[in-house]
Amino acid sequence: MPKICIDADGCPVVSETIQIAREYQLEVIIFCDTSHHFEIEGVKTVIVSKGADAVDFALVNQIHKGDITITQDYGLAAMVLARGAYVINQNGMQYTANNIDQLLYSRHLNQKIRQAGGRTKGPKKRTKESNDNFITNFRKLCQQVIQNTSH
Repeated sequence: MPKICIDADGCPVVSETIQIAREYQLEVIIFCDTSHHFEIEGVKTVIVSKGADAVDFALVNQIHKGDITITQDYGLAAMVLARGAYVINQNGMQYTANNIDQLLYSRHLNQKIRQAGGRTKGPKKRTKESNDNFITNFRKLCQQVIQNTSH
């Protein structure tokens, strides 16, 4: 059965994810570093030491084809996609082979701008619409994953 892995450092939809996962009877694993603490009944938490990408690598090592990951990190999303798993962000946008290269390229350009002393826009303020989009699209993704595993 597929599982759901949450890149929980800074993830605003942990509780929504768990609630929906329970509806579909999918296992949830939360990945975070030592600066966060999650104790949720029925949910496994993997805590890794602080370090650049430590959580990302711990998560990727647990991913299998058909699993779902929730993250806003494009680099992690690319690694998860390479493993044949699904990826969705906290706003309900699914990362795919069709959009990940452009997202990574945009991130690269923004890093170059910042390194040169320029400024880039930060993330938009979270809205109720963002949560609603996540819930709707995450439910659809769970349904898709369950249908794919039952064939």
